[in-house]
Amino acid sequence: MASSTQGTPLAVSERIRSLQVSVRQDERDLVWKRRRARWCGTALTLAAMSSTGLVAWSAVQAGHHKALVTGNAVLVTVLVFSVLTLLVASVDHLVKAHNFLELGPAMVPDRYDHSRTEMQERLDTNREALRLLNALSQAPLRERRGLYREDVAEVIVQYQTESRKYRRVHNSLQNLVMIGSTAMTTIAALEAKDWNWQNITVVCLAFSVTVATAFSGYYKYRERSYFLRQTADAIEEETNALALGVGEYRHFTQDQGDEALAVFTQRVEALRNEQRRREQQLDQPADQTSPLSPPSA
Repeated sequence: MASSTQGTPLAVSERIRSLQVSVRQDERDLVWKRRRARWCGTALTLAAMSSTGLVAWSAVQAGHHKALVTGNAVLVTVLVFSVLTLLVASVDHLVKAHNFLELGPAMVPDRYDHSRTEMQERLDTNREALRLLNALSQAPLRERRGLYREDVAEVIVQYQTESRKYRRVHNSLQNLVMIGSTAMTTIAALEAKDWNWQNITVVCLAFSVTVATAFSGYYKYRERSYFLRQTADAIEEETNALALGVGEYRHFTQDQGDEALAVFTQRVEALRNEQRRREQQLDQPADQTSPLSPPSA
């Protein structure tokens, strides 16, 4: 097998690429099936608990009409949403797996046509085959660098996607904390008195100002705006200098366009890296952030 691998490097490279594509697709399908299974399991658990809760609540609160209606309304709402989730998932699976809505022949996606166990076994097999091919074959250095560059691009996209997801979750929870704490403070400060439009206006304004102050202090909108504008102006300055042949690019002739472009790329990437560093510092807690110095208003 080693001789055949060395004798047909192009075929081996194509086989490696095909296996890499299959592995990535199987990984995405498995993630989708696990997420779908979690949603369906949660919906099934809520449906069972709400059904049991309806029976128990009706028996316990039979003599209290108001509490009975309120509790039943909540439990029925949970039950309806759970059943709808299960129904939508079942219909989607039937339509996609059995091709109900297609008049002609069509390929059924693997995520609908195979079980999670079958897909996991196929993923393990493809990973093992890919590992053996990589061990037995030695692609040219240029090709390995190209493959590594493509893999790095996918890793960057994966990390950025996960970072955005966790950032959204954190910001949502932080918003809940700030709004909830402000609302609790406002409600606790209320006194039993005759309400008129002046009192209501004062309370609403106080609540709005407190929330706006909390959001401004946490998200640092002014600092973010300043640093983004500063980076944009610096990149624009580099672009104009390259186009006009001044500044750092005054020594390059027309025949040295590639060298000038390389210097331009290096300087722009340095500016972008500095902007990313500033954004990371803004996202850190106050006691861990090194001082940044935006201009005073």
